[in-house]
Amino acid sequence: MATINFYLDKPDKKGFAPIHLRINCNGSQVKVSTGQKVEPKNFDKSKQKATGLTVESHEINHYLDFLRERADELLHHSNKKTFIQNEVKRILNEHIENYKENNYVNIVKEQVSLYGKPFTFVDLFAGAGGFSEGFLQAEYNNKYFDFVLANDINENCELTHVVRYNHQLGLDAEFLKQDITEPDFLDNLLKKINGRKIDVVCGGPPCQSFSLAGKRKKFDKKDDLFFHYLEVIKVLQPKYFVMENVKGILTKEKGKIKELVLKEINSIVDIKEIPQLILFINKIRKESNSFLCDALIKRVELEKLLEKDKEIGKADFINFVEKRFKKITPKIADYKTSKTDEKINTIRHGFNLLARAKEWDKLKRDIIKEKDFCNIDSDNFVDAFTDFLTEIGSENVIIKIENSFKSLKVPSNYKKDCDDIITALKIYTTSFDESIEILKSDCNAKMKRELETILESIRLYKIEQPFVANASNYGVPQNRERVLFIGCRKDQKFISEIPSTVSEEEKVTIFEALYDLDFIGNNQEAHRYEEIDISSQYNGVAKEMSKLLKKRKIDGKPILRGGKSFAEWSRKGRLIERFKPQTKPFYVRNTEGLENGEKFFDILNNHKTSNQNETVIERLGVILKNGDYKKAQPELKKLNLATNKRNYNVLKPDEQSSTIMTIADDYIHYNSPRSLTVREMARLQSFDDSFVFQGKRSTGGNNRKTEVPQYTLVGNAVPPLLARAVASEILKNIK
Repeated sequence: MATINFYLDKPDKKGFAPIHLRINCNGSQVKVSTGQKVEPKNFDKSKQKATGLTVESHEINHYLDFLRERADELLHHSNKKTFIQNEVKRILNEHIENYKENNYVNIVKEQVSLYGKPFTFVDLFAGAGGFSEGFLQAEYNNKYFDFVLANDINENCELTHVVRYNHQLGLDAEFLKQDITEPDFLDNLLKKINGRKIDVVCGGPPCQSFSLAGKRKKFDKKDDLFFHYLEVIKVLQPKYFVMENVKGILTKEKGKIKELVLKEINSIVDIKEIPQLILFINKIRKESNSFLCDALIKRVELEKLLEKDKEIGKADFINFVEKRFKKITPKIADYKTSKTDEKINTIRHGFNLLARAKEWDKLKRDIIKEKDFCNIDSDNFVDAFTDFLTEIGSENVIIKIENSFKSLKVPSNYKKDCDDIITALKIYTTSFDESIEILKSDCNAKMKRELETILESIRLYKIEQPFVANASNYGVPQNRERVLFIGCRKDQKFISEIPSTVSEEEKVTIFEALYDLDFIGNNQEAHRYEEIDISSQYNGVAKEMSKLLKKRKIDGKPILRGGKSFAEWSRKGRLIERFKPQTKPFYVRNTEGLENGEKFFDILNNHKTSNQNETVIERLGVILKNGDYKKAQPELKKLNLATNKRNYNVLKPDEQSSTIMTIADDYIHYNSPRSLTVREMARLQSFDDSFVFQGKRSTGGNNRKTEVPQYTLVGNAVPPLLARAVASEILKNIK
């Protein structure tokens, strides 16, 4: 058993003594200089710690703890049992040099354009930063991307962003940790952007947020995130936007959701063209229903307003329609009835509810947050909450107003006036496109052609159909299908798909991605790379395994000369030259650790296996031997190793993995009965090894609702190489 301690050497002329690390083992001794100095009076020899409450002493003690941990790990917890002195020195000096290189972090205040043309981008629902990472890897004809801001609601997403982009890469990219549905979100976003024009917005609102208006059966925090995402697009009006989602969105509610998404995108208008449409409506007004035309003009004018002014505009619209109702009330009901009748009161009070939509929306958000906090779901409370939240929605209020009108005995000569009020209220809640459909009903053939010409110029974005992208077509060793909605501003070149970078035969295999990390066993953590001997590790099939390794370009395309293997690219990093790291990668446990300088500068990060018991290891071994969970079921039952777990994915070295999710225990390594490390899952997602996932490794139970640990950051991310392909295609076409 080795003993590890620190001691002080003789002080220098300034009175500072170097701190040395000393290891004693079986009569042999290894001494290594830590590179740190301290005044002897400020060092407690018995505790082997720097004394005092200064930031400097805190950082020195964290560094000494780090070295002690790495020495202990090397001598007592590695696979190798015998070391020569020089080998121990060399390995510890690697850790020390790595740490010394990163003693000072320079956060650049501005992303200086050395050459070429920068285009700005914002990453919403950013998570770990898969989109951001891919966009910073893209370059075309000296055009590249300048990272302005990322947004998410979780603290660990922010921590991972700040460490990667602000500290490690030295960029001035902002992070907005706020729920996109909050009333002041857009104001805060614009404040952080600080007047800069945004060329591209990317992000993937969670699929739960897509629902058909008026048919929501579930209210949770994700409700309506898509519509809020589009509000950001309306305000920033980028040249392109990319919205990523799961493939299931195409068939959700029999394809109606996909059509809703396209309709809403087509409803984003170029506010400079609105006067032209208003002119057209006024022309129809002379020959048509002036009240509905006025309502349409008010609805169209809402598109010009910023979010903070929209509430006043909406209230003004409701007041306009209510005036119409007040005018005809004496003609459809006598005085007594107009004051006491339940139906008239429903209409009157309905206008009150609609006019205070802002206040009701705030209440709705607060209730949804409380409902989510109290885990109200699949119980006897949920229906009451859902019913109430449905009742206060504008669509439901208008349905009640409409039913009340229908129940009234309205004289026939005033029925049209009542119908117009209902139509005007529906105009209030519909998309721009649906409002125009109402306008078309008053147009003859010639007018419809004129209107179509106006609509061509007023629609800000061109989009036909979403594009299904499989990550494996872009050099990612994973069959992960995602849907991309690519909105192209009308003054930009149209993009309908992202060309593949590799053919079916050229796809990156799991073995290419993970083979050089295969030196770790159950319940182990590695902080440096070790040599892999394929011939001894794969006795009998070494030639076949070696053949899987190919030299490639960054995008995965095989190349005969000058390329690197996927693993080599992962180690070297794929960022373009201008985003060279200012510091080596480091890990922190939390935000407080970052503030206190408790950084772990390791050569390899996030490479730790789970502590699985003997029964689990035996079960995984049986499944691995059979190559498939279902095929292994009879043998598992026979050996009393059966489990209720729904599925295990056995990785095949010569194939691509299935979609990487957020739970590592769902996967079995192709060469040993164990689950995957965060780093291995990150490799399958195409993250560089220099991208360090911060905070906790994993979490469980109800914590999964609020915490985003490393495995979740990885599993939920957009694969950077897929994002790189998207960014490259945009750079090829952007004006």
